[in-house]
Amino acid sequence: MSAFASQGYENTTQPVEKSGSRIRSWVQAVPKGGLEMGSKKQVIGGPLEIGGRVLSLSRAIRAGDFVFLTGQIPMRDGVPMTDGTVEEQTRAVLDDITKTLAEAGCIRDDVVKAMVWLRERDDFPGFNAVYADYFPVEPPTRSAVVSDLLVDARIEVEVVAYRPLEDQS
Repeated sequence: MSAFASQGYENTTQPVEKSGSRIRSWVQAVPKGGLEMGSKKQVIGGPLEIGGRVLSLSRAIRAGDFVFLTGQIPMRDGVPMTDGTVEEQTRAVLDDITKTLAEAGCIRDDVVKAMVWLRERDDFPGFNAVYADYFPVEPPTRSAVVSDLLVDARIEVEVVAYRPLEDQS
């Protein structure tokens, strides 16, 4: 019995074409009986609307044990928050992220990766101080860049969370 079979998986061999030459086959491990419905992607949350316009993106997607949130900008009463300090805008973004994670059955401790866009390099210390309050223990991996944002906000944050489906209750 193979290691895959002992864990409830079976090997399927599929022919593959690559660069015009034939490769014999590749092996894919799948659960016995095929993939279950729970392993497909699931849209989390309702439509994302800004200024009365429904955007062509999902608030979050669960794909297996991972939850991917779309980039969050600071919002106030359904419109982008273009005023306030970077600290205030960071709190607004991280509060919205916390709410979206909850809709997916996750908490902030489940976040494994964050990507941050700041409009100004000088905003990093203020952002970082607030971020540390939201992720005080074992913070997720993080990338941060300075970039011109599509809206007149100071910050945008995107996160990926990991929470096995069987851990939700």
